[in-house]
Amino acid sequence: MEFAQQQKPTGDGKVVYPPGVKEITDKISNDEVVKRLKMVVKTYMDMDQDSEEEKQQYLGLALHLASEFFLRNPNKDVRLLVACCLADIFRIYAPEAPYTSHDKLKDIFLFITRQLKGLEDTKSPQFNRYFYLLENLAWVKSYNICFELEDCNEIFIQLFKTLFSVINNSHNQKVQMHMMDLMSSIITEGDGVTQELLDTILINLIPAHKNLNKQAYDLAKTLLKRTVQTIETCIANFFNQVLVMGKSSVSDLSEHVFDLIQELFAIDPMLLTSVMPQLEFKLKSNDGEERLAVVRLLAKLFGAKDSELASQNRPLWQCFLGRFNDIHVPVRLECVKFASHCLMNHPDLARDLTEYLKVRSHDPEEAIRHDVIVTIINAGKKDLNLVNDQLLGFVRERTLDKRWRVRKEAMMGLAQLFKKYCLHHEAGKESAMKISWIKDKLLHIYYQNSIDDKLLVEKIFAQYMVPHSLDTEEKMKCLYYLYACLDTNAVKALNEMWKCQNMLRSLVKELLDLHKLPVSEANNTLMSAKLMGIAKNLPDAGKAQDFMKRFNQVLTEDEKLRVQLEVLISPTCSCKQAEICVREITRKLTFPKQPTNPFLEMVKFLLERIAPVHIDSEAISALVKLLNRSIEGTADDDEEGVTPDTAIRSGLELLKVLSFTHPTAFHSAETYESLLQCLKMEDDKVAEAAIQIFRNTGQKIESELQQIRSTLIPILHQKAKRGTPHQAKQAVHCIHSIFNNKEVQLAQIFEVQAIKLLVRWLLGMKNNQSKSANSTLRLLSAMLVSEGDLTEQKKISNSDMSRLRLAAGAAIMKLAQEPCYHDIITPEQFQLCGLVINDECYQVRQIFAQKLHLALVKLLLPLEYLAVFALCAKDPVKERRAHARQCLLKNISVRREYIKQNPLAQEKLISLLPEYVVPFMIHLLAHDPDFTKPHEYEQLKDVKECLWFMLEVLMTKNENNSHAFLRKMVENIKQTKDAQCPDDAKANEKLYIVCDVALFVIANKSTACHLDCQKEPVLPGKFFLIQDKDFKNDKEYLTAEMRQMLLTGKPKPAPVLGAVNKPLTVPGRRILTKTTTVADTTTNTSSNSSPLASTINKNRSVNQTLMELCSWAKCRLFHSFLYLT
Repeated sequence: MEFAQQQKPTGDGKVVYPPGVKEITDKISNDEVVKRLKMVVKTYMDMDQDSEEEKQQYLGLALHLASEFFLRNPNKDVRLLVACCLADIFRIYAPEAPYTSHDKLKDIFLFITRQLKGLEDTKSPQFNRYFYLLENLAWVKSYNICFELEDCNEIFIQLFKTLFSVINNSHNQKVQMHMMDLMSSIITEGDGVTQELLDTILINLIPAHKNLNKQAYDLAKTLLKRTVQTIETCIANFFNQVLVMGKSSVSDLSEHVFDLIQELFAIDPMLLTSVMPQLEFKLKSNDGEERLAVVRLLAKLFGAKDSELASQNRPLWQCFLGRFNDIHVPVRLECVKFASHCLMNHPDLARDLTEYLKVRSHDPEEAIRHDVIVTIINAGKKDLNLVNDQLLGFVRERTLDKRWRVRKEAMMGLAQLFKKYCLHHEAGKESAMKISWIKDKLLHIYYQNSIDDKLLVEKIFAQYMVPHSLDTEEKMKCLYYLYACLDTNAVKALNEMWKCQNMLRSLVKELLDLHKLPVSEANNTLMSAKLMGIAKNLPDAGKAQDFMKRFNQVLTEDEKLRVQLEVLISPTCSCKQAEICVREITRKLTFPKQPTNPFLEMVKFLLERIAPVHIDSEAISALVKLLNRSIEGTADDDEEGVTPDTAIRSGLELLKVLSFTHPTAFHSAETYESLLQCLKMEDDKVAEAAIQIFRNTGQKIESELQQIRSTLIPILHQKAKRGTPHQAKQAVHCIHSIFNNKEVQLAQIFEVQAIKLLVRWLLGMKNNQSKSANSTLRLLSAMLVSEGDLTEQKKISNSDMSRLRLAAGAAIMKLAQEPCYHDIITPEQFQLCGLVINDECYQVRQIFAQKLHLALVKLLLPLEYLAVFALCAKDPVKERRAHARQCLLKNISVRREYIKQNPLAQEKLISLLPEYVVPFMIHLLAHDPDFTKPHEYEQLKDVKECLWFMLEVLMTKNENNSHAFLRKMVENIKQTKDAQCPDDAKANEKLYIVCDVALFVIANKSTACHLDCQKEPVLPGKFFLIQDKDFKNDKEYLTAEMRQMLLTGKPKPAPVLGAVNKPLTVPGRRILTKTTTVADTTTNTSSNSSPLASTINKNRSVNQTLMELCSWAKCRLFHSFLYLT
């Protein structure tokens, strides 16, 4: 809009008013003035720029409205109406304003500006007119007329101040838009923005003003964004003068220059395009405080969420990073604090920051090292992906910092990360795996000497690793899988932690026990020692000792407090009870008027260490259930990152450790039932741990849990006998700890193991030069003669006697596999061994038969032991007889096949050919203890059944005239004498009777047996004595009547083990007098046969000799046991 030559009104200079409007002068009242002006306003509102006639007609009125009368009018309504008229006049007469005087224009625009203050009250009745005025001015850009005025800046400054002051949150978007249009047109269409005008805008960005009028701040921000291209130069000039040239007097805002830069950068970085290089200059200032201010500013600019300053201005970024190594401590500290925001908002800059943070993590200043940890942990807590492994490694290093404050921050920070990402799995398994090392690292710190470190680890474990606030099942699940995932050193540290806490509980218990004793000097001395021991387990031992003395005095005076503490350390205290006790004790020691109470803090440390916040009976039960689920395969082991085997093994190890510290919590049938299942598992480590748990916790099993006791004893015996050395050791300890009759229990184990030990020792020697085998065989024979009760004091149970008989029989059979020992085994000892297969105990018969079969089928035992199977014909159990027959078939088949495939075997037919078992069978049956009345039918029938049991299998086929060979062999036996007792007529008669029964059976089952046999059978000289040629035994020992009875039988059933035989005195049916000496029952005595043999007097009783032999064997076992374990 331009200034035209002064226009003159029409006529004689009179002012023409619109129709109906009377003259407006100072002679009329204000109300009348307002009334007439409203009509004038209406007239101008209806006019447009094309109304040339009306424009000329009302020109005088336009000039009149700009008179002092109107511009200085005291009435607000009059001024508003005049301002509206003037605004319309500028609109109608645009682009030529009707006013030519610069002073008059200045007055008019200042007048209009003042009226805009009415915009502040949106509830005013006149607000619409104020809005019309603003809208008109903005639409027409009326203020642009002022560009031609020399002092237009005064008008603009006033306008901007007015608009910024009146805007508020009650204004709608249209008001803000018109204000923006009005101001932006002045900035963009003018020749430039003066510093004063710029200040009116920037002042709204200063924090103090920003907080007072948020709408003014938003208006200024929007204005700057709209006019960035124009105003950027002015802003750059302002900062250049202040920052570079140091002219702080150019503006009242100079002291707020860094705040303004931050705000302008947030509004639009383009506003500071020319300013940023100036900041790089400031970063290199010699003034530390100045560098600190610039660093604080740039930290905010670089760290802003959407900031791209680091990528857009790399030189400035590199210069800023250099301040991490600034000599001024506050500057380095500020840089470290900035890193946290930068990592969270700009993960892409983490690589640049890592190296600088690494250096600062070793900064000599404690505060900086501390803040490095805070920076990394804060970023990690927001998102673990924001921190790389290197940054986490810096925190890991600081857990061993020389300063406690830094160590504590590092440990607590890692604990918080572990709880968030590993315990709660807030970011998935990948993140949990990334920091899986934290749990181990934190527990490793328990190895540090500082008690502060130990206490913090305990606190972290209770609050972050296995939070005690969780319910029992969830808490134990955390512990169960945490323990399974720990490394070896971490497990040891955790075990040590529980051990230390348990030790401290013991000290407190001992202190409380002293309180129950009468007061004395000695008692006081003991109390002082206990208090000193407790204080060593608390921080700052010097102060702790004073506080513990004070606490002890409180305990002396307050019985209720003492009772609470006793409940807290009681083995039966539950976790819930512990929380209540701690709360009550703390409440009693709290003094409301005392803001800090170091005494109470020290007592809290003590209570936290001794309170059982994790483990009680309910917790152990939950752990056992988790273990059961792992064993059954129904647990979440794989989801938790452990294999079922690892979970089971570590779970039992955990229970084993807890059994030391909390043994009472295990005492329940449910818990022990689960542990019994673990004892039966194949994993040696699992079974060993289960045994140790029983050892530590089972003191009341014998008196209160009889069912558990009866199941446990056989398992412990089995582990002691056949388990690994460690299992055997723990089983013996367990028996010693749990049972009252421990001597009897242990004696059974030692005796069986002694037998095995002696046999293994002899098998290792493989010679009998020391005659040790003779004494061993005598001991084994005595064991069988005494039915398993060597001492004959009847203190051993029937089941244990059965085990000892089995062990003795198996031992003789084992020795017989070695040729040097087989030769010295006498027929009597062979018979005692064989008769075990007729033992009264079913399990003994079963196991012995299995061992016999395995040794024979491998051709390890001599052929004579195959004869033992003939005795199985008298077994009362059908299945056992069937099994024995299968064993015979298999063994005979193996031997015949071996002979066929090995030509050299022809030279050893006496020891391989199955038919050569017959002489041994006949001799064995002749010496059967049940065969006492050789002329009675029932006993002869038993002999016949035993013979046929073997012969039936041998005579299945008549290969190589074997039937005749068998007949001839039996006939030859009848022409000999019993080598075992050749001068005993009765014994020889029994032998011949058995031969006749054998011939009777062979003749009745085969017609080919009467054929001639060219081959001459060889009889074992150990069992049969060959007689002179003149000796001829052709007597028939079986009557015709007996033969007929044996052939047809009697109607009544044949008696077996329990019916025919009188009460058993030895395994099977052995009738041997207990007064018989060792020399009488054996023939392999020797004066130097064993270390003990030289001391045996022939006049001693059997019992004395056997006791000494047993003691000798036990001694050897004990030394071996010590060696193994």
